[in-house]
Amino acid sequence: MTVTKMSWRPTYRSSKFRNVYGKVANREHCFDGIPITKNVHDNHFCAVNAKFLAIVTESAGGGSFIVIPVSQAGRIDPHHPKVCGHQGNVLDIKWNPFFENIIASCSEDSSVRIWEIPEGGLRRNMTEAMMELYGHSRRVGLIEWHPTSSGILFSAGYDYKILIWNLEIGEPVKMIDCHSDVIVCMSFNTDGSLLATSCKDKKLRVIEPRSGRVLQHASCKNHRVNRVVFLGNMKRLLTTGVSRWNTRQIALWDQEDLSMPMVEEEIDGLSGLLFPFYDADTHMLYLAGKGDGNIRYYEITTEKPYLQYLMEFRSPAPQKGLGVMPKHGLDVTACEVFRFYKLVTLKGLIEPISMIVPRRSETYQEDIYPMTAGTEPALSANDWLSGINRDPVLMSLKKGYQKPNQLVFKAPVKEKKGVVVNGIDLLENVPPRTENELLRMFFRQQEELRKLKEELNTKDVKIRQLELELNNLRNVSPVGNNV
Repeated sequence: MTVTKMSWRPTYRSSKFRNVYGKVANREHCFDGIPITKNVHDNHFCAVNAKFLAIVTESAGGGSFIVIPVSQAGRIDPHHPKVCGHQGNVLDIKWNPFFENIIASCSEDSSVRIWEIPEGGLRRNMTEAMMELYGHSRRVGLIEWHPTSSGILFSAGYDYKILIWNLEIGEPVKMIDCHSDVIVCMSFNTDGSLLATSCKDKKLRVIEPRSGRVLQHASCKNHRVNRVVFLGNMKRLLTTGVSRWNTRQIALWDQEDLSMPMVEEEIDGLSGLLFPFYDADTHMLYLAGKGDGNIRYYEITTEKPYLQYLMEFRSPAPQKGLGVMPKHGLDVTACEVFRFYKLVTLKGLIEPISMIVPRRSETYQEDIYPMTAGTEPALSANDWLSGINRDPVLMSLKKGYQKPNQLVFKAPVKEKKGVVVNGIDLLENVPPRTENELLRMFFRQQEELRKLKEELNTKDVKIRQLELELNNLRNVSPVGNNV
């Protein structure tokens, strides 16, 4: 007689990623002494690429972020230069995927700005942006670069609108206006032909971004969506959210049918927002809760049960946000498949966490490093806007990251002109942030009105004088003719 033992382990153990583990960097490889922002906005406040680490910092007046070369870990000088051109708190920062010195930021001052970081990092405070983009009427909470086009940036504001910016001309070219509340998350599919959004109106949407047409939407009462991510080319979406019993859960959706989720899975009863991260190369999903110390990870499959729990990385320090290193910045010799940069606010610490596949062999492991999206754009901004879709240009990680990008990111040369929306010049009318600013703006406008009235009165007098002179000339002419 055979006896079947019940095991606490998951039944699925054949994955090559079943033993992936998280490794925290040594103290000398962490970034210490950074005044991380205390802003409660639900973003990561961190962006990283193979050259630089950028962190939104606490600042008195205006908004700023710090940029540090990733190779210069250790204790950061309290007077380290910052990027500090915004008039309001910085809410999101994102590196351009194709130009590693170009970073976009958005702020409570209703602007989006593009900055060019010099090679080797900042030597002095940077206040002049490469481009200042005004188009939103309220603060801008989210920005995302297009995954395959070199000059397309998406921004989502508290005016419930998504603007698509063509940075080759420095202008907004499209507006997506289908949301009835604040957009909290944007995610692209692999070629950037579809955009998924989650919104405070509790709806999940799949949008064709060039036309702004909503292809699918879900309003699921059992799962209040917070964050959404496209699962590569699987034609699937994954959302994190809250169940009707206020427990944290994840849901898997078919992107072509959002009527019901394919799978819903309860995670725990904690209250922190769950951030999802998906690695299309390994089909691994990472879940990190805001305020948690742990990171759970799963493998996504195309067949049932779709989600396979693998393991959990645990740490006592709570995370405020997490930056993710692009694939070409990973250490392939250590079989590193993912790297987080964890923000520990109380300690002013940025802690790299490497997710590693344990292997005995020291040779290059091709099975865990397929060809991956590289640093070369597949399309220009105009190509994408004209309706062309193209998959990312792939690169191999075998020889390490050696091929530099020969392209140069150039800001358009433009005259100083206004961006007029509904008859209002947004460059001249940035919304005030404080009561003092409001009062200053009020008194300035009162003074402008007084001057305009004076000018009108002067012109009225001049017009009357001219009318009198004209009448005199008319009266004189007939007399001249009679003579």
